[in-house]
Amino acid sequence: MKLFEPGKIGRLSLKNRLVMAAMGIGGLAEGDGRFSQRAIDYYEARARGGTGLIIAGAAKTQRSELLAYAPLINDIVIDGKLAVGRLSELVDVVHDYGAKVGIQLNAGYGRMSSMELLRGGSPPAPSKLPCFFDPKVMTREMTVEEIEELAQSFQYAAEAVRTAGMDVLELNNHGGYLAEQFLSSLWNRRKDEYGGNLDGRLRFLLGVIEKVRKGAGADFPIIVKFPLMHGLDGGREVDEGLEIARRLEAAGVSALEIDAGCYETWYLTKPTTYSQPGSIVGMAEQVKKAVSIPVIAIGKLGFADLAERVLQEGKADFICLGRALLADPDWPNKVKEGKLEDIRPCIGDHEGCSSRIAQNKYISCVVNPVTGMEKQLDITRAERKKSVLVVGGGPGGLEAARVAALRGHWATLWERENALGGNLIPAAIPGFKQDYRDLIKFLVLQAKKAGVAVQLNTEATLESVRQLRPDAVVVATGSTPFIPEIPGVNGGNVITAIDLLLGKKKAGERVVVVGGGNVGGEIALYLAQQGKKLTLVARSVLLRNMHMANRFHLLKLLSDADVRTLTDTKTLEITADGVAVADKAGKRSVLKADTVVLAMGARPNSSLFEALKDGMPEVYAIGDCIEPRKVQNAIWEGFRTARRI
Repeated sequence: MKLFEPGKIGRLSLKNRLVMAAMGIGGLAEGDGRFSQRAIDYYEARARGGTGLIIAGAAKTQRSELLAYAPLINDIVIDGKLAVGRLSELVDVVHDYGAKVGIQLNAGYGRMSSMELLRGGSPPAPSKLPCFFDPKVMTREMTVEEIEELAQSFQYAAEAVRTAGMDVLELNNHGGYLAEQFLSSLWNRRKDEYGGNLDGRLRFLLGVIEKVRKGAGADFPIIVKFPLMHGLDGGREVDEGLEIARRLEAAGVSALEIDAGCYETWYLTKPTTYSQPGSIVGMAEQVKKAVSIPVIAIGKLGFADLAERVLQEGKADFICLGRALLADPDWPNKVKEGKLEDIRPCIGDHEGCSSRIAQNKYISCVVNPVTGMEKQLDITRAERKKSVLVVGGGPGGLEAARVAALRGHWATLWERENALGGNLIPAAIPGFKQDYRDLIKFLVLQAKKAGVAVQLNTEATLESVRQLRPDAVVVATGSTPFIPEIPGVNGGNVITAIDLLLGKKKAGERVVVVGGGNVGGEIALYLAQQGKKLTLVARSVLLRNMHMANRFHLLKLLSDADVRTLTDTKTLEITADGVAVADKAGKRSVLKADTVVLAMGARPNSSLFEALKDGMPEVYAIGDCIEPRKVQNAIWEGFRTARRI
């Protein structure tokens, strides 16, 4: 496979064409800005898994943005000799596996500063701009002296990186962060030498490249990551992006990593559950035709056949994987060995990675609880072999049974229905939820490979569990749809989202979906894509518990599908003709509908746990039977519970 052919970036020789994307690591950073030992363990796992080049990051080169609220911020900072020790440790462990390692340097956040940083005052930026997370806060325009001081900091950081023995540097010029704000006319409104035309807007980045060369050496490999286009009005268009690529090549950059978007279009920068695999490969392909230096493609490429095809068709020279390597650090080795069915799939919901970093937690993964805790949560053999019964074959139950079996227990799983997957089964029905279908296949296969004895069509009762006499019981009985007390809710035109998805009931041509959460939004899109006329009614804001990238993307898809959305709207009554609602001011109106779909949450199935908990020595409840939540809660609780048995 071309994926595993050697490649070169500048003077740097790589064993294969796979690159780990630079991602923030959140709470894996020490309070002084250094990599923690757990961070080194995290990168070591990806090197051991077969990745050719690991780009750690992102690292700041100054602390100026962080000083006021440093205890609240998790950032790697490389601003002096203190960083060298841990960087060199990282270099050693990555090199042990024949991989190379670099780090991404980030100039700062500017208008993208977090809410914590905004409390410290007006963030520095190229121009006076409203901040993304709170438009009421304005940035302040940096002075020329500040700009030059910031550029100089890259030289000091590059010296530390070179001293530590790192192999490559990547410059973060994407996502709408500070460096990208200088480069884009959308955010750079300066009238001096650092603004105006493209020459002026490029001045900061070209100056940084010059400083990096002084610090790391004239031939030290430099990668620049930037978006070819932003995908919003007034943002960069492809033609200017291609010109930037050509100018960076002329400036001696070793390779270009090409993405798209910014925070306003975050679903381009960080593809979502709803994005097609390889959704922005076309960006890399266009740059590949414009330059002769290596081009790195990124964006939902954790599918071996697709990644290989991108290389074979000459659309890029390297494949960059981010969240795919959070989900499965052994992705490269499994692909090389032909074990594709054993690759743990990323489901693209950002909850275990981006959301956790935003909360100042350590980076991890929804489907892989070990990420970020590689040594602390290693699966070990149990001291005493037990018989473990898991009741419920949803994601939590499957994970609990798998881990129990791997620990050496006799693991049995009872599932009431005739298929495994629980509520993931209806969730995976829409065509845009392929990632969830992949997850079901993975969880089922891995449980069986671990030796779990699966029994379908098996109802668990107090008597049947007692008769089996297991040493430990894990109750993962999930949840059922919540039916609100609304007049008319039991009418013949009312169905639940789950019954609709499972094909038990059908929708007419005019549909009102009641419930503005994840399920409501997805069911509205699913039906709209079938040509139905949709109205989505939300009690408050739409999709409020969804990660920003996924939320923005789903809102766009709903708009593109002509779904009418009503927020701050209360459902009063359901009749044979439709739904009576009231807006925020209390004004009543009637929405005509042939079918009303309820997507108003769920209630836990906790009766078995309540019956068992006082009569058996070891009984655990996990997932939705405690409280209906997200896939991550079920998988993590299943994993961590089974480790304790």
